[in-house]
Amino acid sequence: MIFPRRLCSNLFILTVAAPLAFVVCIPLAQARPRNELVLATSAEDAALRARLAGLSPSVNPEEARRVAYIAYTTGLELARKWEMVSSPTMQSFLINIGLKKGGYCYQFATELLVRLDAQRLKTLEFHWAESDAGTDTEHNVIAVTARGQPFAQGIMLDNWRRSGHLLWGPLSGDPDHTWQENKAAYAARIKPKPVTADQSKRATHPKKKTHHRSKTRPKENHP
Repeated sequence: MIFPRRLCSNLFILTVAAPLAFVVCIPLAQARPRNELVLATSAEDAALRARLAGLSPSVNPEEARRVAYIAYTTGLELARKWEMVSSPTMQSFLINIGLKKGGYCYQFATELLVRLDAQRLKTLEFHWAESDAGTDTEHNVIAVTARGQPFAQGIMLDNWRRSGHLLWGPLSGDPDHTWQENKAAYAARIKPKPVTADQSKRATHPKKKTHHRSKTRPKENHP
């Protein structure tokens, strides 16, 4: 059977183009390098949740979901509260001259840290990360690691750099900053954990020491 030349050309195009279309349609999240910073797409961002859960086999996926949700929604809420402009640097200038009430990077980081710490998570922990500390370009974010994991292996959560939109990625993959942990800054922002009822009982009602009477009667002095 002889096909018309035009039909053969169309069949050839379809034969070549179909595999290419399949390749192009691979989800970007799968093709994206793991050391790249990314803007979260929603409070249920699947890529962010997967990266948090992938920090360690011990990480609870539900805790990873809660962290992603809180980090995303906190940034947007604070951006509305402080009426963030498109440039966070301009926002800082407007704060300095009294036209804005808030929106510094440390304010975003502090509020996020407080909200995350309130979750009392068991498999994830948080760190105060800073870059260029003590300079005009100092920047602060929150880092997340699996419990007991080194700080350098953490995931950065930055609500300031994109004016309230969550930017996340590995600490080691940030092209603009070299991050260091500041444990003192973390401790200054987190209230001491409340004393449990059992601990309070032990502190207020210590065990009484038992005194044993001597079986030997004291020697009597006769006049």
